[in-house]
Amino acid sequence: MEKMDDMEAAKLLKRFGIPVTRQLFARTEIEAVVCAKKIGYPLVLKVSSPGVVHKTDSGAIATKIGDVFQLRKAYASIIRNAKRHNPKVDIKGVIVQEMVAGPQLREVIMGGKMDPQFGPVVMFGLGGIFVEVMKDVSFGIAPIERKDARRMISGIKGYPVLKGVRGQKPVNMRALEDSLLKTSKLMHSIRKSKQPVQELDINPLFIDDKRAIAADVRIMV
Repeated sequence: MEKMDDMEAAKLLKRFGIPVTRQLFARTEIEAVVCAKKIGYPLVLKVSSPGVVHKTDSGAIATKIGDVFQLRKAYASIIRNAKRHNPKVDIKGVIVQEMVAGPQLREVIMGGKMDPQFGPVVMFGLGGIFVEVMKDVSFGIAPIERKDARRMISGIKGYPVLKGVRGQKPVNMRALEDSLLKTSKLMHSIRKSKQPVQELDINPLFIDDKRAIAADVRIMV
């Protein structure tokens, strides 16, 4: 399997109606500065490379960048980290991305894979430690219907977090269901294309009481 280009992966999500944070591609530090002016601070900066699959593990991502000085420092740092992690890595450039923040935000993960027995399968769970440590996820066979999306969302142990705890408002369940339905449609629709998706990982997808928006996506073809 090969990792799809990051910007192409984001375009694919948009094609199926999944909202994605504003992001621009830069080949150099100077281009990154120009992109930052267009998007506005605060920002996230990520290395774009087919050889960097997990950006956090390799230190190839920087968040909470507040000005041009932090941007330049972060640019050098993430490039250096990516090369240290894999000396042969082919770095295409960086992605300059708006940073989504807010007290009501919660982080979820959704995606899919091509199962040899069942075909396209979709997955949903809470982000962070819930998926990494607790493996708190649910699955469905694509294409799913809205009732299936509701079952998958309510079926995880962390569901109360989405309903609102400690003064937080409930997330926009309709927007969350829509995102899961669109992910299912993506997996099901292109299963027989020239470049079928083998694995899809939207992590994180931020959700609050108003909207859902994808901040990072990894697609293997």
